[in-house]
Amino acid sequence: MGNQTNDSATGAEPRAAAAGKHPNIENKVAVVTGGSRGIGYCIAERLLAHGAKVVIGARHETGVLRAKEALAQSAGDRVEGAAVDVRDYAQVERLMAAAERAFGGIDILVNNAGIGIFGAVDELTTEQWDAVIGTNLTGAFYCVRAAVPRMKRRGGGYIFNISSLAGKNPFAGGAAYNASKFGLNGFSEAMMLDLRQDDIRVSYILPGSVETGFNHPGGGEFKPSKTSWKINPNDVAQIVVDLLQSDPRVMLSRVEIRPSKPLRK
Repeated sequence: MGNQTNDSATGAEPRAAAAGKHPNIENKVAVVTGGSRGIGYCIAERLLAHGAKVVIGARHETGVLRAKEALAQSAGDRVEGAAVDVRDYAQVERLMAAAERAFGGIDILVNNAGIGIFGAVDELTTEQWDAVIGTNLTGAFYCVRAAVPRMKRRGGGYIFNISSLAGKNPFAGGAAYNASKFGLNGFSEAMMLDLRQDDIRVSYILPGSVETGFNHPGGGEFKPSKTSWKINPNDVAQIVVDLLQSDPRVMLSRVEIRPSKPLRK
């Protein structure tokens, strides 16, 4: 059997400081999947700090409620949340409809939900393969399919797919995960071409090693550990903010993020 990890479990640093508002973010409505912790939580937190309205989605209702409560301490009623399994299109549609009911539409979609199951290709079960491809690739398609009509009604939007450097660098034991992230990258490139004339920008972000020691909402004070050389989830969140703040006439379609000083081997 392969070993399993959850992308959304990559940890969080302390709560983002108050940020200046920007017209590309302030009062915009964002949906962030895998938003109850880790990278997704940090992205939601950073968007809220810039004045956005955010709906977080994640598989476990208790995690969503806990994250929503933590975010609402500073964001108030600008944050909502709902349990969603992105492998189920009906659940995805309900999430997008809930965002539309709560805040009037969708302007920003962050496809962050993801899992990793690792093992030799002849050890992976068909259920494990389906879970990885269904979450990391099909789930992103489902979210895009449900969100894009709503974005078009708003006159445009921005879609972010959180991929991985594993989407260009295969490794032993990564058959399902590599396939899902290679596929997500290709999906992102084609989607960019499909949607650019509708004023919907598309970017996909490929982080390398991400610090995984801070899984709970809010994170607490960041304390360096033996893995603190890794990318922090807030670094990924800042990239999302930077891209949103860029002039709409340009599109940075692909961003690769690496630790600047990894451990020597």
